[in-house]
Amino acid sequence: MDLAYIPSPSHGVLYLGPVPLRGYAFCIIIGVFVAVWYGNRRWVARGGRSGTVADIAVWAVPFGLVGGRLYHVITDYQLYFGEGRDWVDAFKIWEGGLGIWGAIALGAVGAWIGCRRRGIPLPAYADALAPGIALAQAIGRWGNWFNQELYGRATDLPWAVKITSVDGGRVPGTYHPTFLYESLWCVGVALLVIWADRRFKLGHGRAFALYVAAYCAGRAWIEYMRVDEAHHILGLRLNVWTAIIVFVLAVAYIVVSARLRPGREEIVEPAAAEDDGITGSGSGSGSADADTDSADAGSTDTAAAGAGSGKGLRKSPGKTGKD
Repeated sequence: MDLAYIPSPSHGVLYLGPVPLRGYAFCIIIGVFVAVWYGNRRWVARGGRSGTVADIAVWAVPFGLVGGRLYHVITDYQLYFGEGRDWVDAFKIWEGGLGIWGAIALGAVGAWIGCRRRGIPLPAYADALAPGIALAQAIGRWGNWFNQELYGRATDLPWAVKITSVDGGRVPGTYHPTFLYESLWCVGVALLVIWADRRFKLGHGRAFALYVAAYCAGRAWIEYMRVDEAHHILGLRLNVWTAIIVFVLAVAYIVVSARLRPGREEIVEPAAAEDDGITGSGSGSGSADADTDSADAGSTDTAAAGAGSGKGLRKSPGKTGKD
């Protein structure tokens, strides 16, 4: 008898009249809002304009969703194009199935487009958004809990998740809650990036690369625990190999970037810097005008004094101009 476990929701969707409210979709949406909100705070702290992160996210989020779904469908094509499967299910994103690798890759393309339109360096934008993305993943993983999917091997640990659904070949029982493991790991990744960014002043995409490397380190062992159907290469799940390769690339980027472009960008949003420059020059202009007025007044007073004393003027004909 199981004395303790994490219960699974009896339903992954609630209905508000005819409108379905899906837990998986809610987790994704909340995660996106958290990422944009926190990314905006970091962007403003770096000298950018408030609202820029959200404007670029309008490009990045749709691209990311499409990329995440494409990666999932391509790597698990048998779920949608195998015998007895309906290919239309490939479009039912609300039923779960987003590959983070595709989401980040294609989301970066969308972010690049948004950054290009604003004249903003993509690496600086990625650095600002990095810990927010990790937090978004931490929240989004709870969507798997609502769908009773992507759990690990059977266990009787007190924090095991209890699976009750029999859909899709599931076997009811208690399993490792890999969604919980990854959620906690992502929170840790976010805290690591925040600390390292403050400590080492990471720039030129290195904060984002640290997030990628740290996430991959955790994803590799968590992925190894999962029991859902997946392609294997040399005995390892495909996503484990992906995590290893991406980890190596991220670490290499950090090392090479630190040598080629040390330090952090001084200007992350040229338009915001120009606004600050205009304000500064305006203040300086006002001070210069005030000094000029004072100098003119002083010259007038001196001239008046000289006019009242002709003797003084004759003895020092150039003194008034110097005073």
